Amino acid sequence: MSIRHPIISVTGSSGSGTTSVRDTFEQIFRRERIVAAFVDGDAFHRYDRDGMRQKAMEEEARGNHHFSHFGHDANMLEELEEVFASYGSSGAGRTRRYVHDLEAAQRLGLPMGTFTDWTDLPQPTDLMFYEGLHGAIVGDGVDIARYADLKIGVVPVINLEWIQKIHRDRNDRGYSTEDVTQTILRRMPDYVRYICPQFTRTDINFQRIPTVDTSNPFIARSIPTADESMVVIRFRDPRGIDFPYLLSMLPQSFMSRANSIVIPGGKLDLAMQLILTPMIMQLVERKRRAG
Repeated sequence: MSIRHPIISVTGSSGSGTTSVRDTFEQIFRRERIVAAFVDGDAFHRYDRDGMRQKAMEEEARGNHHFSHFGHDANMLEELEEVFASYGSSGAGRTRRYVHDLEAAQRLGLPMGTFTDWTDLPQPTDLMFYEGLHGAIVGDGVDIARYADLKIGVVPVINLEWIQKIHRDRNDRGYSTEDVTQTILRRMPDYVRYICPQFTRTDINFQRIPTVDTSNPFIARSIPTADESMVVIRFRDPRGIDFPYLLSMLPQSFMSRANSIVIPGGKLDLAMQLILTPMIMQLVERKRRAG
């Protein structure tokens, strides 16, 4: 953790909705005139799309049926930790971009499933913002969680997460439902080992729960809308959280535990603005006072 170079880390698995959360952070940054250095977790995948496919086939031939992007071997976690450590100490670091879809490929002039070149993070910046799979990971000789000043978990219930992943990968990335299903099955052990434990280390978790039937996510025709959902917001340390204020500003919300508030899904953006803006400003003001 760093006073002079704070780091915000948003962690969630593929299909969890971290991109939408990033949009809310970007709104706050623009409104408050905060300059952020952005780091995408996908930039630290060890293999491009073709390389990952080939590596998965090799691992399958060796009897490893669960090689996935969730695990350590498919990612450069030591290099990612170095970026966290470097930014926290000096405000500097290096990253790249992963070309996910056709829009990004056209904009960057690169094939889908490849990486851009490594570049230095912009300087000076007020903070670093990470979004990806491993922003609060501890284990296998890596401790990324210790460097983040504010850790956010995005954790929809698993059937909803699968629905979101299936629809995104099928519609935006050209995969078949069968391909996505096989990916989900292959990565399940790494989901349990690497992804789930991070959410005990996050400062705040946002968990979206559908209020419609998602019993079979593999045949769902549409993603449940915000109005068909509730969101559970859990604070690891509820001290200093003004729950009466949040309840008054978020109609139909209620507290389910001493550290948790439940809100209508359509109020998620407003809730994040109310909760996160003062936390972000506290990090920035602390940095500025430190000179």
